[in-house]
Amino acid sequence: QVQLVESGGGLVQPGGSLRLSCAASGRTFSYTMGWFRQAPGKEREFVVADQWSGGSAYYADSVKGRFTISRDNAKNTVYLQMNNLKPEDTAIYYCAAGFVVDYPGVTIPSRYLYWGQGTQVTVSS
Repeated sequence: QVQLVESGGGLVQPGGSLRLSCAASGRTFSYTMGWFRQAPGKEREFVVADQWSGGSAYYADSVKGRFTISRDNAKNTVYLQMNNLKPEDTAIYYCAAGFVVDYPGVTIPSRYLYWGQGTQVTVSS
């Protein structure tokens, strides 16, 4: 069993930065950790995924070059650094954990077993 708790969301101006955190409890080493987002009236959208044990991360084209996933194994925490934020990045951001390792499987929300409660990110002037 894994529990995930996101934090770090807020209101930021276009071009600004935020860092989201996802604190995990339980044994997470064998999981793939993903970040997804959902804007009002839209489906949940893949942002980035990374295997806790290492390897290449997968990024959505819309965030490539602006967002970076990282993790602190000692704190059992995954981070999403978001730079050069745009109004279209406004959404609730969720972290997720699952055993999925293939692409495009890592981009599919139903492939993940555990989800956090989400944190709101609003990009507006």
